[in-house]
Amino acid sequence: MSVSSGLLAALRDTVGAAHVRTDPDVVAANVVDWTGRFRGATPAVVRPGTVDEVATVLRLCNAERTAVVPQGGNTGLVGGAVPLHGELVLDVRRLDAIGPVDARTGQVTAQAGATLARLQRQARDAGWQYGIDLGARDVATVGGMVATNAGGVHVLRYGPTRRQLVGIEAVLADGRVIRRLDGLEKDNSGFDLAGLLCGSEGTLAVVTAARLRLHAPTRSRVVALCAFDDVDAALDSVGVLRRELDCVNAIELFFEKGLELVCDRLGLARPFAASHAAYVLVEAAANTDPTESLGRAVDLCVDVADVAVATDEAAARALWRYREGHPEVINLLGAPLKLDVSLPADRLGEFIHTVPGCIAAIAPDASVWMFGHAADGNVHVNVTGVPADDERVTEAVFEFVASLHGSISAEHGIGSAKRRYLHLVRSAVEIETYRAIKRALDPFGILNPHVLLPDERSP
Repeated sequence: MSVSSGLLAALRDTVGAAHVRTDPDVVAANVVDWTGRFRGATPAVVRPGTVDEVATVLRLCNAERTAVVPQGGNTGLVGGAVPLHGELVLDVRRLDAIGPVDARTGQVTAQAGATLARLQRQARDAGWQYGIDLGARDVATVGGMVATNAGGVHVLRYGPTRRQLVGIEAVLADGRVIRRLDGLEKDNSGFDLAGLLCGSEGTLAVVTAARLRLHAPTRSRVVALCAFDDVDAALDSVGVLRRELDCVNAIELFFEKGLELVCDRLGLARPFAASHAAYVLVEAAANTDPTESLGRAVDLCVDVADVAVATDEAAARALWRYREGHPEVINLLGAPLKLDVSLPADRLGEFIHTVPGCIAAIAPDASVWMFGHAADGNVHVNVTGVPADDERVTEAVFEFVASLHGSISAEHGIGSAKRRYLHLVRSAVEIETYRAIKRALDPFGILNPHVLLPDERSP
């Protein structure tokens, strides 16, 4: 897509010439996603510094019918923030202010470009904590997390981003600003626009700020890594831990193949002398030491082959490294196919046992790496050794997920990568409703037009 010289001049007048970048070498990081799998091109990256500048940029682009891809930390995995069709990139990272924490309500307002790590620190320094945590915390931005309804490792306890959201500021395609940042916990005066925009992947408006709910801090945490020689026993333990442990923060799942790769590539000592089929990492946190409660819960789990417990921060980080190192080391093998899915709890085992064979039947040379958030049924299926343009694996996995009544996107969104498969998990009526909302808020279709929704000719 080309951009007229007149539009470029107007954009430079709006945000300053230094913040309209067109040199391909300068914008190289803005046109490729974190995995390296999705690469595009853009005529310009525009970096507004205020909400008024965002509004003017969108008003100008809307007038010229120029498509825009909003972008923050660009840590997405489904091509949702990459200009794959030559769109103009709207980089919001200059909007990075975080307001003071309101000690009475436990709320804070953060602009879209503020990183999760900064938000976490600000909350912590004020005696609170934020409920979302991601491995990409140092780069992921508030706007991107709202746009994708990001989840992370603490969804079990605090819910996804939508549960943290008590207000929003956003700019519509025509430059009008929606601002509702009062933080009212009870407000039944109409549609929940914040809830609507959360998870809309930049297709309805550009989020510029969010009012976020914070949580009381937990002063003590303990982490246990449990080893199992049977995958089903590991999955059964998840239900036991959820039932018996009222202070559980996270329950994560990974397997021997992934652990071996993490230890090899990161130079980590193995957690146990022997190899095991599956590993469940559980974190408990409370104001009083939860070690005893966690120990009792683990004792009730059947067929635990071995367990390692961390009661101090350094040891806890070391155990978490076995789980959080998975995406990093898998990327070292080449750009992976990442399939973020969720399954009903009673079908999770069937999926884990079956999907490697399903993939092998299509791509015999492929390697399958699975890990995820066991307590909410979220499995990250990573496939290496398949061409970037080979859709056979994706289609087979998603059709299998749909047959088990799961979701083809647990927390990363639909983006560009999954839009053609949306009909597997959303009815024709639902998809047309999505389209109607899109047409109402963005009638000329300039906001991320190739993301989330299938083409009109598709289901």
